[in-house]
Amino acid sequence: MDSRSAAHVLSQIGALLELKGDQKFKARAYAGAARALIALDTDDLGPLLRSGELAEVPGVGPATLSVVRELVETGESSYLEELREGIPEGLLELLRVPGLGAAKVQLIHATLGVESLEDLERVAQNGQLASLPRFGKKTAEKILKGIEILRRDAHLKRFPAAAVEAHLLLANIVKHPDITHADVAGAIRRHNELVAGIEIVAECSADPAKVAASFARSPGVRESKTREDPGSVHVRFVDGTHLDMHCVGKGDYPVALWRATGSAAHVEELTVLAQKKGFEIIGNSLIGKGAKRVDLADEESLFTALDLQPIPPEMREGMGEIEAAARRELPNLVTFDDIRGVLHCHSDYSDGAATIEAMALAAKERGWDYIGISDHSESAFYAGGLKRDRLLRQQEEIDEVNARMGAFRILKGIEADILADGRLDYDAEILDGFDYVVGSIHSRFSMDGDAMTKRVLAAMDDPHLTILAHPTGRLLLTREPYPINIQAVLEKAAQVGVAVELNADPHRFDLDWRYCRQAKELGVTIEIGPDAHSTAALDNVHFGIGMARKAWLEAGEILNARSADDVVAFARKRRTT
Repeated sequence: MDSRSAAHVLSQIGALLELKGDQKFKARAYAGAARALIALDTDDLGPLLRSGELAEVPGVGPATLSVVRELVETGESSYLEELREGIPEGLLELLRVPGLGAAKVQLIHATLGVESLEDLERVAQNGQLASLPRFGKKTAEKILKGIEILRRDAHLKRFPAAAVEAHLLLANIVKHPDITHADVAGAIRRHNELVAGIEIVAECSADPAKVAASFARSPGVRESKTREDPGSVHVRFVDGTHLDMHCVGKGDYPVALWRATGSAAHVEELTVLAQKKGFEIIGNSLIGKGAKRVDLADEESLFTALDLQPIPPEMREGMGEIEAAARRELPNLVTFDDIRGVLHCHSDYSDGAATIEAMALAAKERGWDYIGISDHSESAFYAGGLKRDRLLRQQEEIDEVNARMGAFRILKGIEADILADGRLDYDAEILDGFDYVVGSIHSRFSMDGDAMTKRVLAAMDDPHLTILAHPTGRLLLTREPYPINIQAVLEKAAQVGVAVELNADPHRFDLDWRYCRQAKELGVTIEIGPDAHSTAALDNVHFGIGMARKAWLEAGEILNARSADDVVAFARKRRTT
């Protein structure tokens, strides 16, 4: 029994417990144990179970261990079969519809007999769903939209989840005795916000076709398909994970890694350019004059042979990077080490999980010089928004903690709601007391595009606004962006000197990297915000860096690549001009 197959069973048990609704803690425990088993990435859990090591793995408790023991011994789970009794298989899929939780699924099933996605769509369209208690027409419309999103994006994963899966697979792949080296490629290496499947390129010391075939027979594989290239195989695991495995000989590795990394447009454009320069890219080889194969040490040497600057993986989208590389005009892309501090962070004064001091110490541990605390403003009552007396207490606490932090600095910020008429929450006197102000929309998403655009433009007229946060309101795979003229917003930001956020929360990645590229061209300053509600979420900055690099951003264009004094000066400049 391999760890992936066992984790899939535990995940199913967790989902069924969630659907029953009366054992939420137990459901979370099974989901956590599934993640723990995935991380083990072993072909056989038996030795770990018998030695007792599995019982010591964090997240694996007595109940989940009992299920794993039965799986190892029999290949089946009687508990899973027991939970499945009386529950239509289609109900589990309903839990994946944005906006539907277990309680609502239970109600819909019990009162309307809904057992599948198709049933749900029907009752949402014919008015039956809207007639249920606590539903109504707007909820039915949201659920229809959620069904549309699920059908369109069901095959996609957010970048962090896909990257973790990929590197777990990679760690197992490099253990193969005939593989000398391997890398994650494809959309993950390009840091795309959403990923359909995992691509890995492996350099082999034996016949690549035989090595690829051995992975097709790996435990946990539900189905496999050999590609046109005999060294490439597509496999689908029991949990739905898709892997394209490219096995090649040593001399083929540089071109194979390049080909598996770039978008289709990038690969096509570079292939055409090679032909214009008297080369051909055939399979995984670069062929030069006299039909001789060009020996390449690595990817960089491929670009060098074509008289190009090496193009960073994140940029390989077929969006002008090849032309820029030919002109020697590729940007010096921002790196994590360029970041001096973070500004979009929450504490336990609003809806954060950590104290101000804990957030500051965690930021300091990451090598930063400052952190800005920007808890929610008063109107955000749903997120513990700060009333004025509590706001004053918070600022006093920031002063107290700052006195103990040495050279490290805590800036006083706020995430002020942008109200329906474009005003910022709090009056000017209170806003004057902050080092900087983050403005964002958390309500009235249903406004039409003109009204929403006017709302945001009006907020940008307020000289207190320093940063416009998550400007389109999207939540990847669950909520579409609200209608807004983003070009007008970016032009206004450039005009008035407001920074625009690249929100690095993996559920958002908002502003989209494509719009960040437009912002760069307009001269807009970008802030990479972790939107951290815990100390661990400060690491969202790593994801934000990947998105910033896709947008061709350099350190000089990033607000929080500046010093704390320079951030405050940026904010104050608007208030004094």
